[in-house]
Amino acid sequence: MTYKDFLTNCFEELEKLQDNLNKIYDINSFTKWNYDQASGIITLSKPGKIINFRYYQVGTYSTKSKTWKWSWDNENTTKNVVVDAEIIKGFGIANKYENLINGEFDSYEEIGWELSSICINLIGGIGVYRPFYDHLKIHIVLTELIDNELAEREKTKYVDCENHNRRRRAFICQHLNEGTKNGFEESFETVEDMEFEFEDDDFVAWCNECEKIRAEEDSLAGKCWEQGKFKVVCEKCYFKIKETNL
Repeated sequence: MTYKDFLTNCFEELEKLQDNLNKIYDINSFTKWNYDQASGIITLSKPGKIINFRYYQVGTYSTKSKTWKWSWDNENTTKNVVVDAEIIKGFGIANKYENLINGEFDSYEEIGWELSSICINLIGGIGVYRPFYDHLKIHIVLTELIDNELAEREKTKYVDCENHNRRRRAFICQHLNEGTKNGFEESFETVEDMEFEFEDDDFVAWCNECEKIRAEEDSLAGKCWEQGKFKVVCEKCYFKIKETNL
């Protein structure tokens, strides 16, 4: 199939999805948006109503440079919301579709909608939301509506770090810092970027002295938590601290 024919099929599918998205959620009526790349949640709001979706980012079109940039080629897009480059680029290479292979190229404003339709065809999604920030038109594929309370719970699991931007939260006792050698006890064995087994899991660590208190009480809560004065750090900081304290 030629690229033009494939794109036509994909765009027809997207038009149906957009009609359905607008019919159910009246998506264009929302006046404010905010996406949290760390949690992969975008929040749309208007007076009296807020809704949340999971999403992935296709890319951005710059009205200043007249260029398209795929999210996988953008260092400002966190990896958990980047469109699956392996699927898109692999398909592009197999079919010699240049627009699916090159990370950035000169283009026109409609390109974002076209490439978003292809992403939905190959990866999935319920429709596209396209906010506009400064000179960038950001093309986002919505994948599912999620409950507002769940969205807030998930977003609170991430913290802003002055050194590592926004990452998953972690808890450590006051005696653990990068460069100290005070031991490193954990609730369970951890590795960076791991997927938690349970929704309520967190990275939690404490030093050798706090471990003595925990062992006496057979509990991390209570005296150990109080005297340890546990603080919140980001996931990246947690593993840098782990490396020096082990």
